[in-house]
Amino acid sequence: MSQSKKNNAQYAQNLALAGVAGQVGCFTLVIIFVALIGGLWLDKIFDVRPLFTIALLVFSVPITVVMMLWVVRKATSKIQPVTKDQSQIQEEA
Repeated sequence: MSQSKKNNAQYAQNLALAGVAGQVGCFTLVIIFVALIGGLWLDKIFDVRPLFTIALLVFSVPITVVMMLWVVRKATSKIQPVTKDQSQIQEEA
């Protein structure tokens, strides 16, 4: 494979990894934000100021880790390795 084809393949792989990192970051922010808002709301209703907020934020950590693993596994399952036949076709093009 020529150098430019290798650079294009590396560039595509880097974009895919950046997309996965962006998704994981967004999911993390959403989960933490929901835990924070939910905890503040429950603290206001039950008049126990830091209890529910801290508890929900602590419990959001394992949920975030599981979501990260799920997103990464889903993204990596879609990656198709380049076979010899495909690399020969790319070299001819």
